[in-house]
Amino acid sequence: MRKPTVALLIPALDEETSLRRLLPDLIAQADEVVVSDGGSTDATVAVSQAAGARVVVGPRGRGGQLNRAAAAAGSDVFLFLHADTELPTDGIERVRQAIRGGALGGGFELAFATDRALLHFGARLINRRTRLTRTPLGDQAQFVTREAFAALGGYRDWPLLEDLDFARRLKAHGPVAILDAKVVTSPRRFERLGVPRTIATNWLIWGLFALGVKPERLARLYR
Repeated sequence: MRKPTVALLIPALDEETSLRRLLPDLIAQADEVVVSDGGSTDATVAVSQAAGARVVVGPRGRGGQLNRAAAAAGSDVFLFLHADTELPTDGIERVRQAIRGGALGGGFELAFATDRALLHFGARLINRRTRLTRTPLGDQAQFVTREAFAALGGYRDWPLLEDLDFARRLKAHGPVAILDAKVVTSPRRFERLGVPRTIATNWLIWGLFALGVKPERLARLYR
């Protein structure tokens, strides 16, 4: 089996600072990089193009942005990465190995870029939940083969929870790999809103979603 090519797909909105720092290394690792901008008012587009990434532009909304990035990519595997999240140095090679081993997709474990003990504990809970449910979320760098992505119809164009929905549908579609390596993501939302409040809001949203509340209504609570 030939080595599968991997496209790194990044949804972005006013992420000039993060992309200026991360893109050079990402472009060196991936077969292609596509930044899907959702209407940035800073230099996100210019920084991405200068670094060598392909840029697609459209309305704000992570599901739609991810789908547009996938439509612009030509690789065998799509690896979706948030602009405030760092891959491990061998992350793309680990994705290739998982796909060659028979997985249709999956994700990474997670760590927060912080010294706060409470967030380290939270990351351990997230990783345990991920192992038990086999549903990695968007900030855990979801990946999927081109064929499986097409069969699933991509992401729902929802204001939130598109990553949870996609992970559930992917798990039902075929084998999912949870990689024994961590992506490091920014704790900025936890720091802005407070750790207990953020955790409580997340659990409330997931619980209401499980009860059938529509994502459009949940988006108001999230905001």
